[in-house]
Amino acid sequence: MSLAEAEEIAAEDIRINQLLGRFGARLLQDGDNVLTHCNAGRLACVGWGTALGVVRSAVAEGKSIHVYACETRPLHQGSRLTAWELARDGIPVTLICDSMSGSLMRKGRIDRIIVGADRITRDAVFNKIGTYSHAVLARHHGIPFYVAAPLSTFDPSHEEAEITVEERDPEEICMLNGKRLAPEGIEAYNPAFDATPLELVSGIITEKGVYKPPLMPLV
Repeated sequence: MSLAEAEEIAAEDIRINQLLGRFGARLLQDGDNVLTHCNAGRLACVGWGTALGVVRSAVAEGKSIHVYACETRPLHQGSRLTAWELARDGIPVTLICDSMSGSLMRKGRIDRIIVGADRITRDAVFNKIGTYSHAVLARHHGIPFYVAAPLSTFDPSHEEAEITVEERDPEEICMLNGKRLAPEGIEAYNPAFDATPLELVSGIITEKGVYKPPLMPLV
């Protein structure tokens, strides 16, 4: 692949995510508090982002948006990447532990949830582990739960049960910055992703518009 081809691919990715962002920005109101999980910003998607691209687009339209960024254990993509991106852009961000989201929802401090996606099958959204918990809590508290992802993420040929989720090194949970947190020899379970049933998703934001599950876009 030539440099010119690579630059063309990068430019197309930015274009798609900016289109997606404009559709998603319509779902946000001035003054909204938005919860996000993991990193779906320019560090993950070249130069704009999917979930964070929606926030960026809303801010570019003049809306005041505040983001709650979940730290996203065990690799801390939320604290290391998402919080950094937002702070660098001057977008108000508050970092929280993953387990705090339900408490904030109950207190009425979350207006919308927007996450990215690694894969969307006919019946579920696969994203960083912890996403499903936020979706269940959002449904209980009546909070819209949106997924921002380009059409290339859709895999209509498979269902959740057919997908094998990566299990990562248990030491990622047991260690932090080279220091052991858990007792030696303790068993740890460390799946990288979880699946959120489409019935819990309020809408999927794409470069072609917002789709309401269970309807799937033609891809």
